[in-house]
Amino acid sequence: MAARILIVDDHEVLREGLKSLLAKSRPEWEICGEATDGEQAIQLVQELKPDIVILDISMPRMSGLEASSRMRKMGINIPFLIFTTHHSGRLETEVRQAGAQGYVLKSQAAHKLVQAIDTVLAGGTFFGSPQKPEPAGGDKPNSGVLFCSGFTLAT
Repeated sequence: MAARILIVDDHEVLREGLKSLLAKSRPEWEICGEATDGEQAIQLVQELKPDIVILDISMPRMSGLEASSRMRKMGINIPFLIFTTHHSGRLETEVRQAGAQGYVLKSQAAHKLVQAIDTVLAGGTFFGSPQKPEPAGGDKPNSGVLFCSGFTLAT
């Protein structure tokens, strides 16, 4: 699947590395733009209409989490994937609250970024590992305990 990707990170060397990694892994994907902070990301999302946005958390002027949250409030409904060095116990909660579909740690990018993008583009989420979309209608498998008793083994 061809995808248009916007990369948002304040470090040029990181953006260049991402472009190289993605070009080698998925040559059909297009890097449609680059931004250096959350404010510029919002502007470029409106102009370029990417299929997915990769957002760094820590950037000048506006963080990736704040940009994601603001774009959701503006009605922008494309997937956001947070890309960060900051791992904490609250990271998943903060990413979900900002309206993003997941995160990838920068230290794991070489092994997990492409998988994360594929998962999110397919409608899933990626919080350290892929998670499939919820079944339609809110049907969830029963996660209760199953008790079995009184059956005989036939030989």
